[in-house]
Amino acid sequence: MGIDIEPTGAALGAFVSGLELGKLDADASDTLIEALGEHGVLFFRDQDVPPEAHIAFAESLGEIDVNAFFSPNEMYPQIAEVRTRPENTYVIGEAWHTDHSYEEAPALGSILVARQLPSRGGDTAFSSMYAAYDALSDGMKETLRGLRAVHSSYEAFGVGLSKMPEAERTERFKDEYPFGPDVVHPVVISHPVSGRPVLYVNRSFTTRFEGWTERESRPLLEYLFEHGSSVEFTYRFSWEPGSVAIWDNRCTWHKALNDYRGETRLMHRITLKGCPIAA
Repeated sequence: MGIDIEPTGAALGAFVSGLELGKLDADASDTLIEALGEHGVLFFRDQDVPPEAHIAFAESLGEIDVNAFFSPNEMYPQIAEVRTRPENTYVIGEAWHTDHSYEEAPALGSILVARQLPSRGGDTAFSSMYAAYDALSDGMKETLRGLRAVHSSYEAFGVGLSKMPEAERTERFKDEYPFGPDVVHPVVISHPVSGRPVLYVNRSFTTRFEGWTERESRPLLEYLFEHGSSVEFTYRFSWEPGSVAIWDNRCTWHKALNDYRGETRLMHRITLKGCPIAA
């Protein structure tokens, strides 16, 4: 069976069929990387992906980037556990963000596998930063092309985690957080696969513009954060047993919906290393 890639019809995303993840040849891997750069996020249904296959799938696409903050799976340290228990009030990743933008070479993508799902809710929303950039006025595009922005891990994993109940924090995150120095990226980048311009800021990790104070930066950043989450740029994915999603962190945002209070949700995530990004 050949690979079939069917766009969602929204601003981003495509469903992929005709593949058994974990058993990809080089041609199939190249096809998925190109499709990821085009559609931003790829969805798979009815997959049997034990941890070994999850790791093999990731390694067929690139090098694994082990998250420095999440608690790893005890048997498979390459896999980060994204777990919500019935008593938890905070859902990991419930604000719009793009993974690892606080690194000098931001992550290429992330692969999420559903392990245990609630009886209702628990969807993941995605937003296209291709579409968000394209919808800006010519004047705003010109302004943003001259700007660089500061991204910080401390903002989310230092300040942010300090607000979480201790019991939730210690179960789901590591005891010590290796905060790296803040990094600076262009506000508008050229996607390394598609070549298209992308709006590259996000609410969780972008703190200010280079050379600006946080107070000076806040009004424009807030505008961009609200603009990027406009419904016309988004797609909401409903998880089922056997579902897998892989998204491109260079051209999308995502967030987990906190709408299943009192139930358990367990996802396994592997992140892929990327390369430095350029304007």
